[in-house]
Amino acid sequence: MTNRYPTYLESIDAAALLRDYPLAASFDASIARLSAAARRELQQQRFARCVARAWQIPFYQRLWRNAGLEPGDVRGLDDIGKLPIFSKSDLMASLAEFPPYGDYHGMEHWPLAVRPPVVVHTTSGTTGRPQIVFFSPKAREVQALLVARSWQLHGVVPGDVIHSVYGHGMINGGHFVREAAIHYTNCLFLSAGTGKETRSSTQIELMRDMRVTVLVGFVDYIRKLATTAQEMGLQPGVDLPVKLIAGQIGRESRAALSSAWGGAQIRDWYGVADTGPIAAEGADEDGLYVYEDAHYLELIDLSRGTPIANGESGDMVVTSLYRDDIYPLIRFNTHDVTRWVDGQSSLGWTLPRIAGVLGRSDNMVKLRGINVYPLALSGILNEIPEFTGEYICRATRDATGRDELTVVIEVRGAGDTDRELAQRCQQLLSRRLAVEVNVQLVPTGETAALTEVESRQKPKRLIDERKLV
Repeated sequence: MTNRYPTYLESIDAAALLRDYPLAASFDASIARLSAAARRELQQQRFARCVARAWQIPFYQRLWRNAGLEPGDVRGLDDIGKLPIFSKSDLMASLAEFPPYGDYHGMEHWPLAVRPPVVVHTTSGTTGRPQIVFFSPKAREVQALLVARSWQLHGVVPGDVIHSVYGHGMINGGHFVREAAIHYTNCLFLSAGTGKETRSSTQIELMRDMRVTVLVGFVDYIRKLATTAQEMGLQPGVDLPVKLIAGQIGRESRAALSSAWGGAQIRDWYGVADTGPIAAEGADEDGLYVYEDAHYLELIDLSRGTPIANGESGDMVVTSLYRDDIYPLIRFNTHDVTRWVDGQSSLGWTLPRIAGVLGRSDNMVKLRGINVYPLALSGILNEIPEFTGEYICRATRDATGRDELTVVIEVRGAGDTDRELAQRCQQLLSRRLAVEVNVQLVPTGETAALTEVESRQKPKRLIDERKLV
């Protein structure tokens, strides 16, 4: 007989979490309308707990002392610029040096008999080897609360039937959205996952039979499901009464996605595996509101290491203010690029807003001095009616060292022999990017093996072959 260990439910205070990270009307009446001074004070309190905890963890001790800092040097958010920014590469180095879990989690702080349960997942591995991500029960539930909050801002109500195409396995996505729906929305939830987990035709049949009203996930696969439904003789919006699609929309064409699903509303939210939801769109559809009760968000120009000026874009550097036990996250560079949205909120909210993901700084190709973000190309290509929404970029380098980018584009009713269409695509991309790129047209479905849209949470958009030369 072993000694009794803390259970998951005993490790959280549900009432306190709902009070500290409110939902729906409570969020609208409190956090969303706080004065800047009141919200800053709340952030200061939570930031202080996170910094104190981080000083107990070897990863941060090493990172911060290498920057010349000692405990007490950072007294509040006014001093946050003293702390070095880190990214996934630093966490992967920790995993390599201190296998198997790295030294950034802080689990050794507690004797096992009193340590809170720890949930382990990984990132999707979109930009390389998957990274291990740790969650305490508190962090896990706050993430779920923020997902549920985002859906409520989008229009999800009790009684909705939510169909999720987020992946499962070791990836966090499918699991924490399931927890959000079940714990905090009073909706029915179908955890279908990717096309590899549940065949696309089976997903459509489930959606039809269960009368799904909300689709959540990455839009690449959601767009494919609309095509599958049509191939099965079903009409989205009629046979499949989806009213809302909620996911990380980025630069995708909302009009095209809405039309494919019979006029469904499209709502955007943003977060990464380490942080959970950071910002979400409201009913005004005027940028994504940053959840400043849970995060402190900076937009940084990495070339200068300083905050961006108004109108510029920069890397999202996040401090998660609720991660004060397992795996604190202080000045983590997501490498997702965005900009601030100016102007007053028509909802009367005081939270800052961002424009959504404009690209990735670590998935960028520099051509003749111009930064090209493969993730951002869909927003340009949507101007071509024949574009299916699927594409992939190939970066190559010739013997002279000149870099080239070829965009392989799926189009309807045309192939790589359609010179006029190829010329239109090439001219549009080259004009909008301010640098010449190459174009290759392929029929519908031809990029699927390269993007892995059926099996990955986030399809690949760049194949970098330059290092092979």
